[in-house]
Amino acid sequence: MLKAAGVGLGDEVIVPAYGNADVAEDVVLAGALPVFADIDPLTYCLDARAVDAVVSSRTAAVVVVHRFGRPADMGQLGAVGRRHGLLLLEQAEGDEAYGEVTRRRAHAAYLDARLSGVTTPEPVRGHTYEEYVVRVPGNGRPDRDAFARAVRSKGVDCRVPVKTPVHRLPQFRRDVLLPETERAADETLALPVQGSKSRRELQRLVSACNALGGLLQPAF
Repeated sequence: MLKAAGVGLGDEVIVPAYGNADVAEDVVLAGALPVFADIDPLTYCLDARAVDAVVSSRTAAVVVVHRFGRPADMGQLGAVGRRHGLLLLEQAEGDEAYGEVTRRRAHAAYLDARLSGVTTPEPVRGHTYEEYVVRVPGNGRPDRDAFARAVRSKGVDCRVPVKTPVHRLPQFRRDVLLPETERAADETLALPVQGSKSRRELQRLVSACNALGGLLQPAF
C-alpha cells in the first residue's frame, strides 16, 4: 500500500515501536524511513499527540496498528493526518467468529471483576480481546518477569507480548524518547482468555495471580 501510494525514497513513515518489527521492515522495503512515535498507555496504539510531535516536512504517512483487539483512536489520529496531509494506513485485524469473540469478552469481564494486584485492561466498546493484557506493578521488568514465572509455576500459561520495542532492536536502533512504549514493554503480561477456556481454568488463573498480588509492590 505504501508503494502504491507513491511512498518511497526520501519519505518518512510514522510507526509504533511497541510491537513486532514487521511494520518498520515494510517501510524500509518501500524505500522510506520509519519514524517511531509513542503509544497511548490505555490502548497500546499510537498516541495522536505523539504522532503530531514527530511529523516533519518529509513525513508522508502514518501506519496505525490495532493492539490486542482494542482499536486505536482513529478519530484523533485521522485529525492529525488531515491537518498535515498524511496518508493514514491501518494494519487490519483478522476476521474472527462472532462466538469466539463473545466468549473472550465474557472471560475478560470475569477476570476484570476478580483480579487484584495487576492493572486490568480498560473495557471499551469494540474490544475483541485477542489478548488480555494486564500490567504488573512494581519496579519494572524484573518484577513482571518474576510474576510471570510464578504464575507459570502454578500451571497458568502467560506470555510477555512485547519483549523488546522495535526502536531498541539493532537494525532499527534510535535515540528517541518513548516513555510509554518503554513502560509498556516492561510491565505488560498477556493472560489466556481464549474462548475454549473453562470457568475452572479461569478460577485457577485468578487464584494464581491474586496470591501474588502483594508480592511485587514498588520499593520505597
